[in-house]
Amino acid sequence: MIRIGGMTPVTSIDFPDRLAAVLFLQGCPWRCGYCHNPALLPARGGEAIAWTQVEAFLRRRRGLLDGVVFSGGEPTLQPALPQAAARVRALGFEAALHTGGMYPARLAALLPLLDWVGLDVKAPASRYDAITGVRGSAARVGTSLRQVLDSGIAYECRTTWHPGLYPEDELQRLADGLAAQGVRHWALQECRSASLPATGWALRDPAALGARFERFVVRRA
Repeated sequence: MIRIGGMTPVTSIDFPDRLAAVLFLQGCPWRCGYCHNPALLPARGGEAIAWTQVEAFLRRRRGLLDGVVFSGGEPTLQPALPQAAARVRALGFEAALHTGGMYPARLAALLPLLDWVGLDVKAPASRYDAITGVRGSAARVGTSLRQVLDSGIAYECRTTWHPGLYPEDELQRLADGLAAQGVRHWALQECRSASLPATGWALRDPAALGARFERFVVRRA
């Protein structure tokens, strides 16, 4: 059904308040320099996990796991993702998605099959093309964000940041923009990459940064 490049059998951190398995789907159209799963970027990887293997695993975990997270790579790259999500729910599990929001139309079709979404908002719009390597990427994410917020589904927006990507003043403006659009749940994640300077990761006033949101967390690498 779908190309799966890896699987985590159980996690308590990728689907809030749930014990879940994570399926890492192969392929991503963007080329962010700090990507933490570069082996998943090609459309086809060296090793693949068959859907039949995943489904057999899930049948054995009924009553032990609450849900399944589709992560990546970029899960919405794969047209068969809605069928996979529907199958997960038919097996009695909740379904969650980690996405960069680059395919709004596919996301819109998938949302009714999901119980939670983690949406990456990488940067202010002016920085997006430089980070992703793809022109027009900010507009796609903006549409996806609006769809998630309008759907009423449980969600988290998350931003992976390093001062080498853009300065903290721009991060503050990104926070302002998200809050103005109605985002209530935002996570700021520390970015570590060999392609970025090994400078200290510190925020001048994290409390002020998070005051705009109902729920705000900082995740250190």
